[in-house]
Amino acid sequence: MKTHGTRSIEKQFASRKRLKAEERRIQLLRIAKELFSEYGFENTTAKAIAEAAGVTEAIVFRHFGSKQELYANILDRKADEIGIDNWGSELATFAKCENDEALVLSVITHILEADRQDPQFQRLLLQAALTGRPLNKITAQRLLPLHRFLRNYIKKRQKRGAFKRCDPELAAHAIVGIPSYYGLAKILYGMDNLTISEDRMAAGFARIILEGLHAVIGSSGKNEKSGAVTGRLSG
Repeated sequence: MKTHGTRSIEKQFASRKRLKAEERRIQLLRIAKELFSEYGFENTTAKAIAEAAGVTEAIVFRHFGSKQELYANILDRKADEIGIDNWGSELATFAKCENDEALVLSVITHILEADRQDPQFQRLLLQAALTGRPLNKITAQRLLPLHRFLRNYIKKRQKRGAFKRCDPELAAHAIVGIPSYYGLAKILYGMDNLTISEDRMAAGFARIILEGLHAVIGSSGKNEKSGAVTGRLSG
């Protein structure tokens, strides 16, 4: 494997001074995240990570038993950084109140913010997806709870007659997929042709999704597609 060359992160962490265990762990996660996202999982060795950190391979494996474990810990650390537990509680509150607009808008907003704030992490996920098993399985395990939550919420709202009949699995993918594709196109291909604010963008995506899901009771007593979504998304 070729040497990765000089990188800013190497300059920052090249010192061999002894760090506390948690500090060293965070350092290794940061370096691995950068190298995985830039060169791919298969092309990044534990030796390269160790060299960038100014430590030996043994130190890397002392903190993480394998590269797969290192990747999994990068995902878990990211979840902590974005406050996944608090976000989950927020979504659960919206679901309990059956606040469709707030729930969908929250999902879209978080995805757009994540892509804007940390495009390197999105590249990491894409590199992992290209690697295939076991990384895609590790990623899926952390994405499935959100997808399952959305699917179950859609099914619940369909039973109440608030959402029209459709495949809840497809609808859950649509909610996540629309803002995710925008981030993908922007990060990978530089397609940033939307000149509106992120708030308006999120509201627009949410409106498109909810206008496809919402149903109203027509004069015939049957569910019909709603012509518009009201509330905070109508502005």
